[in-house]
Amino acid sequence: MSPDPGIWVAALLTLAVFSFLYRENPVFRFAEHLLVGVSAGYYLVQYFFSAVYKKLYVPVFDNKEYILIVCGILGAMMFTRLSRKLEWVSRYPVAFYVAAWAGYVIPSYVQVRVLQQAESTVFNPLGLPTAQAVSSFIVFLGVVTTLSYFYFSAERRGALKVSSHVGVIFIMVGFGATFGYNVMGRISLLIGRFQFLLTDWLGIVH
Repeated sequence: MSPDPGIWVAALLTLAVFSFLYRENPVFRFAEHLLVGVSAGYYLVQYFFSAVYKKLYVPVFDNKEYILIVCGILGAMMFTRLSRKLEWVSRYPVAFYVAAWAGYVIPSYVQVRVLQQAESTVFNPLGLPTAQAVSSFIVFLGVVTTLSYFYFSAERRGALKVSSHVGVIFIMVGFGATFGYNVMGRISLLIGRFQFLLTDWLGIVH
């Protein structure tokens, strides 16, 4: 078994979390609260160092970028939400943040989520290998039929009915693939924990 105290602490906390498989108990709640508290403290320090120190203190006091003081004031106004009397003050920095972030994100999302996907959907099978041409056709068919499923301005009959039914199949395949990917991700985390317990802690598996 490992003589490292850090590995012992990690192993015991892992077993404490696994104890929830039996039923909820004080040991599990202690591990849960400890994880939340440690994570909150860690990210608080990280965000303070990366945001307040690197992006406010250093530019203002070292690089003389005094315009950033306005950003610091807006950030400080966020904390007025902790007071019921001054909570209304926080609405101004929130409104500014939402508007600025929307103006920054919307063009990039249109480029990535709309234009690039539309470009990938439009295909030219001439001159392409057979497998690539078939794959491009399936992507095109999936996009068109899925969009037709969400077209509610006309009665679903005839070609629109058939197209919407095919779109449902593509939607279910997409949901199934996403769910399977998430399940496999959780299983890989579980396998990693078991490998840690059996290899690093107990030394049974080498």
